[in-house]
Amino acid sequence: MNSDTNEGKWKQIKGEFKEEYGRITNNESTEAEGSFEKLVGKIQEKYGESRDKIEKEIKSW
Repeated sequence: MNSDTNEGKWKQIKGEFKEEYGRITNNESTEAEGSFEKLVGKIQEKYGESRDKIEKEIKSW
């Protein structure tokens, strides 16, 4: 298992927490950041790519 995969799992957990915190505090910006982090984490876990590469690819969509 490569380190990018492990980092992806951690990003998902952190993203879920941030997303929920944004909902609780009614902060849409924090909620959106959490959703984005969760998405990056899922992709990172599945494909084992670096976060920078994934973020660059998502932003080009």
